[in-house]
Amino acid sequence: MSHPASLSPAVLPPAPAVGPPSPVTGFGPPAPSEPGAPTSAELLDFVRHAAIDKKLIASLPLDPEGRTWLRLEGPRGSEAWLIGWPPGTGTGWHDHAESVGAFATAEGRLTEHSLAVRLPASGWKTLELEDGVDRERHLGAGQSRAFGRHHVHEVLNESPVEHAVSVHAYYPPLPLMRRFSRSGAVLRLEQVERPEDWQ
Repeated sequence: MSHPASLSPAVLPPAPAVGPPSPVTGFGPPAPSEPGAPTSAELLDFVRHAAIDKKLIASLPLDPEGRTWLRLEGPRGSEAWLIGWPPGTGTGWHDHAESVGAFATAEGRLTEHSLAVRLPASGWKTLELEDGVDRERHLGAGQSRAFGRHHVHEVLNESPVEHAVSVHAYYPPLPLMRRFSRSGAVLRLEQVERPEDWQ
């Protein structure tokens, strides 16, 4: 899921490769959680409850051309957003750095493409993904999911006619997002965004 900072994914020229693409395999160990930080389960509970709050969902202005959003007060210092998705819109491939997160669909249906692999935190521009790392989920109204640190995905409203609305929460508040382009098995780092870019 992308941060609701831009109405469409950045379109940039491909980043130059640094040497040959590196194969990506396996997961690293999970990072320890901070004392007092909300857990993934708490974030998931928050987005589920917010997604059934009809008054909250109705407060989001919808635009037929681009995504819209409202900042919400998430649990225990987390960052939360209510996002509207016009037909045919999506985020592009991205991650949320060290943040854990959750999202729930309130209206319509969203598709999530994700990678079942943890990418290196730095030191690369191009990676070659191994077979079998792609995952796809369809989340209709009332469905939700949580994810861990360094989760790489794209979220799409594939409907040609129906708006979708969803609720998202992250902790810690997003320190940065990396945006990627993808061509087959090759993933390229295109841009690093920081909170000041989203204001």
